Amino acid sequence: MTDPTTDWKQWHERRVEAVRDPYGPLALKGTYWPVDHPEGRLPDIPGTWVAEEDGVTITATGADGLTVDGKPFSGRLRLTADQGPLATARVAHGARRLVVLVREGVWGVRDFDPDAEARSRFRGIDATPYDPRWSVPARFTPYGESRTVRVPNADGRERGLGLDGEIVFRLDGRESRLRASVRGDGSLWVVFADSTSQKGSYRFRFLYPAAPDAEGRTTVDLNRAELPPCAFSDAFVCPFPPPGNALPEAIEAGERGLI
Repeated sequence: MTDPTTDWKQWHERRVEAVRDPYGPLALKGTYWPVDHPEGRLPDIPGTWVAEEDGVTITATGADGLTVDGKPFSGRLRLTADQGPLATARVAHGARRLVVLVREGVWGVRDFDPDAEARSRFRGIDATPYDPRWSVPARFTPYGESRTVRVPNADGRERGLGLDGEIVFRLDGRESRLRASVRGDGSLWVVFADSTSQKGSYRFRFLYPAAPDAEGRTTVDLNRAELPPCAFSDAFVCPFPPPGNALPEAIEAGERGLI
C-alpha cells in the first residue's frame, strides 16, 4: 500500500500525461456547430457538414483527404455522436480526429490535432503538493430527483447543468456545501470556485469525489481539484459553477493553473 502523498504524486503524473496525450485537451483546436455555418463549411475542415435532427451528414470527395473508419472516404454519410477514445473517432484527416458531439440537441464537430501549438508549448500543471488538511470526510444527500440549472459555459452560451444532490463537509471547523452531479459509474462531479479563483487559481475547477456508500459517505479531497478542459483549450464548452458552488475559503490545493 502507498501513502496519500505518494498516491497524490502518481495521480498528478497521470494527469500530466493525459493532458499531454496526442488527443488530450491541449490538442483541441476548435469546436464548431454546423448550425452556425449554413453553407456546411467548417473552419479549416474539409468536406461539408450539415446538422440534422438525428446527427451530422458529411459530404466529401476523395480530394478532401478524409478517412472514415480508417478508409479513404468519398460520398455522403450520416454520423452520430462518437463514443469511446478520441483516437478511434470515425472521421480523420491525417492525424487529426474530427469528433462528432451533441449538446442539448445541437450537433457539433470538434477538431483534435496532435500538432496543435498548445501541445508544444505545454510545460506542466501547477499543482500544490498534497496536504492532509484538504482531504475530509463528507456526506452526499441526493435530491430525490435530478434538477437542471442554466449556467454560462466557457464559450459564452448558456446550457443546462444537471444536479443530483449536495455534498456536505467541514473545513477548519466550518460546514461547507457543494451541489454535485452523479456520473454513470456512481462517482460525483462538482464544478466549484473559491476565493483563490482568478487570484492564484484558475477561475473554477472540477472535483470528482468517489461514489458514496449506502449511507451517503464519501471523501472530499481538494488536493485532487482539477483544472477544467477549457483551461487547456478555449475550444471547450465547460460549464461554470452553479449557484451555491463558490466556497468562501481559499482552497490552496490541487491544480491551480498551467506552468
